[in-house]
Amino acid sequence: MRRAIALATALTLVAGGACAETWTKYVDGANGTAWSYDGDYSYKDKATGRLVVMQAISKPSANLGPSAPGKPDGVGSVVAIDCAKKNLIQLGAYKPSAPLAINEDWRKVTPKKAEGADNEALMAAVCPHIDHVPVK
Repeated sequence: MRRAIALATALTLVAGGACAETWTKYVDGANGTAWSYDGDYSYKDKATGRLVVMQAISKPSANLGPSAPGKPDGVGSVVAIDCAKKNLIQLGAYKPSAPLAINEDWRKVTPKKAEGADNEALMAAVCPHIDHVPVK
């Protein structure tokens, strides 16, 4: 029964994250692109303490997002961030031709150092909220 509830919760997270979208831009990129995160999708993973965030790229001149999985202009990924250690794990990515598929074993993946201006900007934007997001 607990596994059924856990599976239903996981499916709700994926489907629910695609329905409610509150995108917040955290960095401008090259050639008119920008990166944003979806505050409605963000949560703290109960098992790891990591902050799980959906991020998406936008480029208005190309009619590109930011949007959630399943949308014709949605391109992005979901990452799990360790704010204290400044590393992250990519859980999955999506684009119009490829739906979001979360790696079920992501908690076993070796995290990578959050390098680069875009990852530093993401951490600066989301990590202050780690104590204010739901724990799931």
